[in-house]
Amino acid sequence: MTLRAASAVVLALLLSACVTYPDITQSRSPCRLEPGGWCAFVRDAAVEAFPYAVAATNAYTGDDDLFLNTSPVLEKLERLPIAPEDAEKGFNYEVFAQYAPGSGSGSARVPVARILAFRGTDLKGLSDIFYGTLRSDQIDIAVRYFEAEQKRWGSDLPWVVTGHSLGGALATEISVRHPEVRAYMFNTSPFYRSDVADNAMKRTVFNERGEVLRRFARYDIAPAADVFTLNCEPRKDAITKHKVRPLADCITWIAAYANADALAVVKANGIVKPFVECERDKPAHPGISTRRTLPCVHSGRPEEGRGEIEAGAASR
Repeated sequence: MTLRAASAVVLALLLSACVTYPDITQSRSPCRLEPGGWCAFVRDAAVEAFPYAVAATNAYTGDDDLFLNTSPVLEKLERLPIAPEDAEKGFNYEVFAQYAPGSGSGSARVPVARILAFRGTDLKGLSDIFYGTLRSDQIDIAVRYFEAEQKRWGSDLPWVVTGHSLGGALATEISVRHPEVRAYMFNTSPFYRSDVADNAMKRTVFNERGEVLRRFARYDIAPAADVFTLNCEPRKDAITKHKVRPLADCITWIAAYANADALAVVKANGIVKPFVECERDKPAHPGISTRRTLPCVHSGRPEEGRGEIEAGAASR
């Protein structure tokens, strides 16, 4: 496909109301002269979505791979206690305040939204799978807690819901029942069905290409949303690709090419360069950058029997 043809395809998709964006993060991408080799519409989407990717990650309270520093983007708020009978069904969530870009620190920060982040499946037990996937109990629980938090905190600021995997399905349900609420989902569960499309443009999904749940998604039509497929880690297996933290890291890294707050999160949390990016011998993020002078050649999955070093050398 020529650059002009590829650009026409991207433009046509952008003009539609609800789309699945093409995966153009590879070496033949028409955006190889863009910062990091990521197309402008991908960078723009990452800037918009990275706070919710961070919140979706930190909904897994107690895990050892959370973002330790979410400033200046997010602040964790006190949530309502979860009733024992709801906790026994594997339900959990967190609430965050989101602050305006570049609004400083401490009391100088300007709040722009409240985020309710649903936790995805906790593999420490089977209750999530039974009550969240095989049955719909967690959907009713999620709606109840969202509406309680909304009543508690008020609606002076917009509400945003987010989540990873099962948490993404719960966020989708909130957006269906409350069309005014924006929703962001990451590697979202395909075990959810809805034909509601009225507020599809208020739902955004980021998936890692090849992650395990996408194999099940082919059997039914997912709820309408704008869907981005990233190929941040072509080396990893399908189960590892499903994890939220690597995807959130990649989205934040991409956003940091255009957003100072995202760059601050990258530096504060030691986020490393995604494997797929070019110039793997330069691991530090270059910051907010201009167009490249040399084409970016993304790194693909190393061929069987060949080491990473050879694959990295071939990508430069």
